[in-house]
Amino acid sequence: MAIYLTKESKVLVQGMTGGEGMKHTRRMLAAGTNVVGGVNPRKAGRTVDFDVPQCLRGLGDVPMAVPVFGSVADGMRATGADVTVLFVPPAFAKAAVVEAADAGIGLAVVITEGIPVHDSVAFTAYAKGKGTRVVGPNCPGLITPGQSNAGIIPADITKPGRIGLVSKSGTLTYQLMYELRDIGFSTCVGIGGDPVVGTTHIDCLAAFQDDPDTELIVLIGEIGGDAEERAAAYVREHVTKPVVGYIAGFTAPEGKTMGHAGAIVSGSSGTAAAKKEALEAVGVSVGSTPTETAKLVLARLDGR
Repeated sequence: MAIYLTKESKVLVQGMTGGEGMKHTRRMLAAGTNVVGGVNPRKAGRTVDFDVPQCLRGLGDVPMAVPVFGSVADGMRATGADVTVLFVPPAFAKAAVVEAADAGIGLAVVITEGIPVHDSVAFTAYAKGKGTRVVGPNCPGLITPGQSNAGIIPADITKPGRIGLVSKSGTLTYQLMYELRDIGFSTCVGIGGDPVVGTTHIDCLAAFQDDPDTELIVLIGEIGGDAEERAAAYVREHVTKPVVGYIAGFTAPEGKTMGHAGAIVSGSSGTAAAKKEALEAVGVSVGSTPTETAKLVLARLDGR
């Protein structure tokens, strides 16, 4: 089982013919993702050939041809796509998400960073009204190991398993995936660290709670905002599975943005200590480092 993304998912890539789009489409194909097309109105009708290293399948390089469509709607009609991954410049991200939502896509994964907050507010609300789930922006995407990879998460650092992971941080997502690679993951979701994101910790907690093959949930947060406190309140009321957490930013100086646009502490609001306290108060084990967090996961799975 998995959340949001499975081996049946058919993926379009908006911005596939750009540099980042080409590089990561190739990596998604190598991971076994069913990439059915790219979207670029200026290159519609062309086909892009990818020389894909089938590293996860034990094969040599295999050429794969991916068609380019003029719009998301055209791509969906031709292929039945239900997921789109966006590698488009910040100035065009809002229009790209709106286009995908208008086409009726089920999931839009917005990798782009540097999108103005007012654009993110507009397109996340618009997409929700159209029934499209947005993951991101400014995120690494999501991966269901062994099934599908939508975004930029490395596909070869873990395996399918029993842990569900939701994280604001891309690099911490990768580190926890690697440290817990012997157990593996059902799905890993990088929700992004901007002040406004389409999918929240709470959304993923609810989905993992309902997933019968997810036994334990790892929640990675960071300083700034109150998302982790709200997640703690949700855990208290709705989550029966064990949850282990990690909060990045204990040593961050007050008033300084650290990496993500949303990672800024103002006064006593949004500190790592406050978030840790809120999570521990509802039974979440919180590690002081990523490595300690991984050890807590192993202890909870072993029932100690």
